[in-house]
Amino acid sequence: MYYPFSWFKHLSRLAGFILLAVLIGLWVDHLATTLAIATLILLLSNYWQIYRLNRWLWHSKRMTPPKTKGLWEHIYEGIYYLQRRNRNKRKELGALLRRFREGSEALPDAAVVVDANAAIVWCNRLARIELGLRWPDDAGRRIDNLLRHPQFIEFFHSGDFDHPIEIPSPSGSQKIFEYRMMPYGDKHVLLIARDVTRLTQLEQMRKDFVANVSHELRTPLTVLNGYLELMPTADDMPPAFREKAFNEMGEQARRMQSLVEQLLILSRIEASAERVYEKVVDVPTVLATIASEANSLNKEKQHTLTYDIDESLRVYGIETELRSAFSNLLFNAIHYTPAPGNIHIIWRQEKGCAYFAVEDDGEGIAEKHLNRLTERFYRVDKARSRKTGGSGLGLAIVKHVLNHHNSALEIQSQVGEGSRFSFRFAPDLTVKSVARKAEKS
Repeated sequence: MYYPFSWFKHLSRLAGFILLAVLIGLWVDHLATTLAIATLILLLSNYWQIYRLNRWLWHSKRMTPPKTKGLWEHIYEGIYYLQRRNRNKRKELGALLRRFREGSEALPDAAVVVDANAAIVWCNRLARIELGLRWPDDAGRRIDNLLRHPQFIEFFHSGDFDHPIEIPSPSGSQKIFEYRMMPYGDKHVLLIARDVTRLTQLEQMRKDFVANVSHELRTPLTVLNGYLELMPTADDMPPAFREKAFNEMGEQARRMQSLVEQLLILSRIEASAERVYEKVVDVPTVLATIASEANSLNKEKQHTLTYDIDESLRVYGIETELRSAFSNLLFNAIHYTPAPGNIHIIWRQEKGCAYFAVEDDGEGIAEKHLNRLTERFYRVDKARSRKTGGSGLGLAIVKHVLNHHNSALEIQSQVGEGSRFSFRFAPDLTVKSVARKAEKS
């Protein structure tokens, strides 16, 4: 408890102690010796309190001061009061810093604070995801040693930050980032990186859409128009030919419908502005639904489907997009693996990453085709693709979904041995649900 300090009270105590020493000295007839002993007692007492103070400040883990009386009690209480005040200020500062960080994490852009020596002071979570920074491992490292694009380095060292620049993502994906730099404070710089891929690619997407649709719809429309022109003049058309014509027109109409649906899905994914790190996707549940659909699709082929699924592993992402990626890879394996085959589906954690793979023992793909498989409408065997109803858009959809989730499709294939289509999600997008794992056990 704090008491008001009174110099009169403490000086009165000191005067009383000295007077008592004088009286004792006169009584024993050794005044000088008694005063020397009294002085020594005062010195030892004060040195003892200094020793206790030093122990309390530097070695004790207790916040409360040692119990004592007199002037030293007031000194201890004063230090304790200052400690509590500083502790409360630190709590307020810590709360303010947490609110700042929470606000910065809510930014839709990657943000990095750089000091006068170009060293990274702080970055938000989106900067770790989009720019590949690691926190706190990269704290203190130069930003121009981590973002090494020549145009960025030139922009950073020029000091002219009036206009932003646009350069490819450092993570190796197909994204385009707009970099802005805002100097502030004591030669600090705030770096903001915004994903402008959708804006820069929008016009190209429109051109590709029109060109691809016109190309792919030409064949089915030619078939439909041919039969429709023939029917009014063929009054004596044999029933077998009529049945074949209707079946062929129905098949071509379904093919056009599937093609349009796939193009709409692809366009929606490319134009998506959703942020992948806001929602957790229960991937095991999604895969369970896809497995039911795969079993229906597999009735004719009778492949052996095996699953290696980590039921506790989830990721941040967009569920509809991930469902398209998972299902396209699995359904492609069912369609293109000669019956009866073996297909193995994997979802597990490897080195902190979430890993998905579809393996088959089919015919395999020649190496010359591997780099082009994710192109729109690219087919290894056009005749077989059209026979199985393939549109040539499945892997393009997978590519764009993974690009949106900062991942990439890996394809391994040997002719006559089979293929493996796989991808990984970075640790920042991986969620290991301990509660669900415990519940299952």
